[in-house]
Amino acid sequence: MHVISVNIGKAQRFDAAKPAGRTGIFKHAVATPVMVGSVGLAGDAICNTKHHGGPDQAVYVYGERDYAWWAAELGRVLAPGTFGENITIAGFASAQAAIGDRLTLGEVTLEVTAPRIPCATLARRMDDPDFIRKFREAERPGVYCRVIQAGLVQAGDAVSLLPYQGEAITILELFRDYYSRDRDRATIERFLAAPIAARARSEKEAQLRKLLAPLPGTTMI
Repeated sequence: MHVISVNIGKAQRFDAAKPAGRTGIFKHAVATPVMVGSVGLAGDAICNTKHHGGPDQAVYVYGERDYAWWAAELGRVLAPGTFGENITIAGFASAQAAIGDRLTLGEVTLEVTAPRIPCATLARRMDDPDFIRKFREAERPGVYCRVIQAGLVQAGDAVSLLPYQGEAITILELFRDYYSRDRDRATIERFLAAPIAARARSEKEAQLRKLLAPLPGTTMI
């Protein structure tokens, strides 16, 4: 595997972007090395900080294999950065990744933490009001990562993958679980045992508290 493209975006007005009406989803490839720090790429804008960015979702990665699938599905070639990813990797398919997998590229080491959940901003960027559904059904979500080792990265850098040494939870499992109405203690605790992103951890902890809460009218012994 290798880095096809390193992509950054400036904040710009975009009516579909909530809550600020600004977005950094429109990325362009950078020809020179880019510094990757603990909260993302130098010069890259993250506008909706409720759902994006932060130390556990500092870098968004998408794969060449994912792009190839979309090209066949949509009947057109999509340029790297179209999905708002910071790094596009050749030979990588996001659904095959697992939470805790580590990607080393250039001087940088990333750890997979969460799938991308589609939103209205993505649908508007794709000029397709039905794209949230299409993205969900495609099950090619890309991966958010935390930065384990900061440094420079650029197009052409070799990429190596170190699989997570604990129990594997695929990015697709976590992606599907986001839409599931079924909650059970064993599954939630399994997710919590993995190095998932802080936002996902908060959601799972809330689900577990709700699941373990006594029913109204019952008496705790």
